[in-house]
Amino acid sequence: MEQRTALITCSDRYMGPVLVEKFLDLGFHVIRHKSTELSEESVNNLVFSVAPIHLLIANFAESPMSSSVSDINNDEWIDLFNKLVHPLMYFVRAITPHMLERQSGKIIAITSAAPLRGVPNNSAYCAARGAQNSFIKAVGLELARKNIQVNAIAQNYIKNETYYPDGFISTDKFRDHVKRNVPTQSVGSAEETAALAAYLANENCKHIVGQVIPLAGGWTT
Repeated sequence: MEQRTALITCSDRYMGPVLVEKFLDLGFHVIRHKSTELSEESVNNLVFSVAPIHLLIANFAESPMSSSVSDINNDEWIDLFNKLVHPLMYFVRAITPHMLERQSGKIIAITSAAPLRGVPNNSAYCAARGAQNSFIKAVGLELARKNIQVNAIAQNYIKNETYYPDGFISTDKFRDHVKRNVPTQSVGSAEETAALAAYLANENCKHIVGQVIPLAGGWTT
């Protein structure tokens, strides 16, 4: 049986490390993409050099731009889209022709549940993450007939060093916040995200397409 190749973007941050570990354990040949290489040219060069790619895990992260809508900074808004939205499109656009040629493939985006509910004073971040989710839904429906399954894991309150590091989630203030706002009253493990990604990547998982799946302890549905 041919060994499947997984390309994991920004493998050095956000959910990247746990995803790399999970898919190595599953026997994938894992291509580790560095978070500093997000330009269209670097993406095209990488995909060209490592194809064929059976699985793309699009894992991008950037700190939320917290401000009122009247104080949104143009440069920070553009930077969010440059780091979250545009690279997602670059990777999906570059990889899709190879998957179409084989009539098979998997694309999983690790996004956010924030735009599913909305977060006051984080409208720019919600806009960028919402663009990711909408893109995945549309591409998922477009490619479903070609045996390519495209989905997103829209997470929140999941332990990771970018948004929910140990030092932050261990504070009494944050624990009280979680008890008030998250139905499970807990923060999920990074391994839960990896396990869900592994299920979506399974070759027998064919009927889930174009979905933005909340993984947020019931914070949004």
